[in-house]
Parts: sequence; C-alpha cells; structure tokens
Amino acid sequence: MLAHERQARIAALVGERGVATVSDLATELGTSESTIRRDLDRLHEAHRLVKVHGGAMALERAHLTRDLTLPDRYGLHAGEKDAICRLAATLVGPDDFVYLDAGSTVEALASLLAPTRAAFATNSVSTALVLAAKGLRVIVLGGELVDATKALSGPDTTEAIARYNFTLGFWGTNGVTAEAGFTVQDRGEAAVKSAALARCARPYVLADASKLGKRSLITYAPLEAATLVTAGDVPAQWRGREGVVVADAAGIGDNGPVEDGEPGR
Repeated sequence: MLAHERQARIAALVGERGVATVSDLATELGTSESTIRRDLDRLHEAHRLVKVHGGAMALERAHLTRDLTLPDRYGLHAGEKDAICRLAATLVGPDDFVYLDAGSTVEALASLLAPTRAAFATNSVSTALVLAAKGLRVIVLGGELVDATKALSGPDTTEAIARYNFTLGFWGTNGVTAEAGFTVQDRGEAAVKSAALARCARPYVLADASKLGKRSLITYAPLEAATLVTAGDVPAQWRGREGVVVADAAGIGDNGPVEDGEPGR
C-alpha cells in the first residue's frame, strides 16, 4: 500500500471511530507502529486529525475537549457553514451594532458580509482583519491573545464588552444540547461569550448539525438564550423546535427567507 493510500485509510478509520490507537492501526493496516506514528505526524500537520498520546483523535471529537487551531477548523463542514452564514448575513441591517464571536464559522460569516454602514465589534483578530479588508467599521476588543484561536480573552475583554450594547450578535459553539445549552471547552472563552451574549438584543448561535447533541465541558448560555442557526443532516428532534432555524444550501431558513431582521421558523 502506498503512503498516501495508507494515510487516507488512517484518516478514514479515525474519523469513523473518533479515536484510534497506534497499535490498533498498525494491526489493521499490516504495518509497523513506527510507520503509523510517522503517518499520524503527516496527517496532524495537514489538519486531518489530532495526534494524541498513543494514537489519534478525529477533529470533531477533539473539538469538544480542546481548542483546535483555526486551520484545523476551516475544513470542517464547509458546505454547512456556508449555508448557515448566507442566512446569517441577511440578518445584518445598516443600523446594527454587531458582535462577532471568535471562531471559524463566524469568521466565514464576516467574509460574506456586503458593504454596510453597520458597525462591528469582535474579540477575534482574524475576523477583525477580514472586516477591515472590506472597509467595514470594526472595534477590536482588548485582552490576552490566545494563539490557537486568534481570540482575545480574559478580564480586559469582558470589561471592554461591558461598555457596549449590541443590537445583534453571532456566536460559535463546540456543542449544543437541550440540557446543557451552548458549550465550549475553555473557561476563559466561555466567560467572554457569556458576557457578550448578555449585552446583545438579538443573539444567534451558528452551529452545523455535527455539533447538535454534543456536549463540551462548560456551558456559556442555555439553549433558550439565543436563536440557533444550523444546517446539514439535522436530526428530526431539532427541526421545527422553537428557536431553531435550519438553513438550506441557498441560505434560506426552513420556513422561508429571512424577513424584517428575523429568520424564518
């Protein structure tokens, strides 16, 4: 088996199982553990999985317990993110003061925004650069930079947020359940998200279907605190639920297009 074929098989096995050990992969593929370790190094560098002690973990599973880098996140469920962000972009009005959370989905939303006189605030350095490149007005909230996510966090960030009143806001999440609400894995990240959401009149959480029914370590808001915009293979129990909007590939909500600043239900 050629190296690229073996690596594709490893990536598929880890994706299917969520986690796999070096010894199990070596046995299944009929090769040495040292070869598997080298393959895992290559796949980790290519952002196709996360190498952990003794094996590897699928990106989606790792995202529930640790901060993935932005390059790790960019390739996950790109089609679903695009549908979500197309719908979300229609919610931004010219007189809005919009909070944009850190994360790959919200950054994708920023890239879709049309020229507008709306103002934006964000704790994401990468999202701020996207907005600035479009000539949009952006306020960057201060704080300590988290290298993996390019987000600003800590007490300086929450203190800055407390000065503002946002008319509209968009957040990401690592997982969402009816019981635990919107969850992330880092306490500092959760504190910033919670503080900003509390200052927002119309909050939306953007999460593709892979995050539904998944629970990370820390709740930053209950499910009813924001409208959830999702897309993809959405389970039946989430469809038609109050406060949940399912976007199709064209970015239209499950009960029609967005009108008057509110998503179709």
